[in-house]
Amino acid sequence: MADTKVKLYNFNGEKIGEEKLNPDVFNVEIKPEIVQELVLAQQANSRQVLAHTKGRSEKRGGGKKPWRQKGTGRARHGSIRSPLWAGGGVTFGPTSKRNFSVRVNKKLKKQGLRMVLTDKVKEDKLVLVDSYNLPTAKTKILQTTLDKLPIKDQKVLIVTKTAKDNIIQASNNLPKVETIAYNSLNIVDILKYKYILISKELIKRVEEIYS
Repeated sequence: MADTKVKLYNFNGEKIGEEKLNPDVFNVEIKPEIVQELVLAQQANSRQVLAHTKGRSEKRGGGKKPWRQKGTGRARHGSIRSPLWAGGGVTFGPTSKRNFSVRVNKKLKKQGLRMVLTDKVKEDKLVLVDSYNLPTAKTKILQTTLDKLPIKDQKVLIVTKTAKDNIIQASNNLPKVETIAYNSLNIVDILKYKYILISKELIKRVEEIYS
């Protein structure tokens, strides 16, 4: 298998060399059907069940029989909250008890993630820096760096280490920038953003998790 290499930049946007990547993670065969299956599964698992209609047992009132069973000439009814009545319960309506979740094989999930990472490398959309040299959480400093990197004014997903990283706070006011922890990478977010920005330290951790 041929070596997989990406350009290495410093945090000033200057190219300082190349870095060899683990081909087991960043140079695998891409199977679109698997990626599509995993995207649909992740979207289903994150779907919120919002639509809910009340059945007759959930509607308020209706405890008393509206009229006696016989002798009135009218149809018999047991409750004004029957689905037959205006203001009554709904038959077969959507409820919050619906479950859209899809079970995903862990091995397949890892395989799909390696595929989308491979695609980013092949398309030169994975930008590697030696470190996040950001001493303070200044949005201006981060924006200056992004402007000097190949990212320019495109949507970018920055891979981070902890929730306290300065780069997370610095990116809050940048609409085209999102951050994600290295151990929370997922197919949908990687595909959603055109570029991935990651440091040498974190790319090694990604290789350890997904190889």
